[in-house]
Amino acid sequence: MRDVTTAHPVQDLDVQPTPLALLLLGREADPRSERGVECPGDLPAPSDPDLVERARAAKEKLGDKVFVLGHHYQRDEVIQFADVTGDSFKLARDAAARPEAEYIVFCGVHFMAESADILTADDQKVVLPDLAAGCSMADMATAEQVAECWDVLTEAGVAEQVVPVSYMNSSADIKAFTGRHGGTICTSSNAKRALEWAFEQGEKVLFLPDQHLGRNTAVRDMGMSLEDCVLYNPHKPGGGLTAEELRNAKMILWRGHCSVHGRFSVESVNDVRERIPGVNVLVHPECKHEVVAAADYVGSTEYIIKALEAAPAGSKWAIGTELNLVRRLANRFAAEDKEIVFLDKTVCFCSTMNRIDLPHLVWALESLADGNPVNRIEVDPETEKYAKLALERMLALP
Repeated sequence: MRDVTTAHPVQDLDVQPTPLALLLLGREADPRSERGVECPGDLPAPSDPDLVERARAAKEKLGDKVFVLGHHYQRDEVIQFADVTGDSFKLARDAAARPEAEYIVFCGVHFMAESADILTADDQKVVLPDLAAGCSMADMATAEQVAECWDVLTEAGVAEQVVPVSYMNSSADIKAFTGRHGGTICTSSNAKRALEWAFEQGEKVLFLPDQHLGRNTAVRDMGMSLEDCVLYNPHKPGGGLTAEELRNAKMILWRGHCSVHGRFSVESVNDVRERIPGVNVLVHPECKHEVVAAADYVGSTEYIIKALEAAPAGSKWAIGTELNLVRRLANRFAAEDKEIVFLDKTVCFCSTMNRIDLPHLVWALESLADGNPVNRIEVDPETEKYAKLALERMLALP
């Protein structure tokens, strides 16, 4: 169980802390999983000017023994050392395609490193430079909570009709639960295909852990109504739902969300349209339903990058996703006269992604170069078996 330090008292909230003390945004702090942190300005530069050279030297010494993965949301100072960049699933597959690499250094967050460990060979070692790089969304669903939810569905007489679909942004335990119960994993780019498959297997879907991706896919992409969706709150008895509500629902959405994408609002969209006439608003499907409805385009991280690559010179874009990526794209396409801005006026990075900084990366690489692997991420065989089953179902989707 995690050691949790309470920074602020929890008051006037409709939830109670769980036994594992899932933390409420901005109200508490966990030394191994930070979330909801205010980011008033740019990230500071590394204090040690020699770090870049040290990272380069350690990586060169390791040669083909190391393969460095960099998620799109990483800092520029870290992403420069990545052998490949991408979203979480693309990176895990890239790691599996490099069996000659003894070490996989994953510059991302914990659930991503778990997925890489599941998909790579047993003799490959996956390293996360900072174990505090967690994910608030993934932490919003624990194995104990999801097991209790399944008991609620069973008592309501609907469990046999339910197929779990879990977002890639989930822990190995949740992926394993999904595999055990006949479900599949999805990404933000194939969520519709995953849901179509699930509804061929059963009458209802339990979508974990991001309510917004589940709702947006069901309503926007599959033509369901908001009334077809109910929200299961793990902090309330019975999820805060009646047996009748569960029987009538098609989509049972878990009460989870992304701390960064959840910041964007309709006001953000309206404001940027006023400030920049002719702007195209492009947002990630982890945003709230009303934000997605107000946007011009909606898509995954890879979709966002490809849309901007194909955009005509002189076009204007407001992007609703993590700031490191938005800023990197703005710099990349500035020469093509494409104006790219962050959708929200408030500057905020993903606090847990940014825990992977240059000092941690250097420490991890130099330790590997000295033959001393640190921060290895290992998924136990039983969990890996069922999590891999769920991932393989996704890979088999048409």
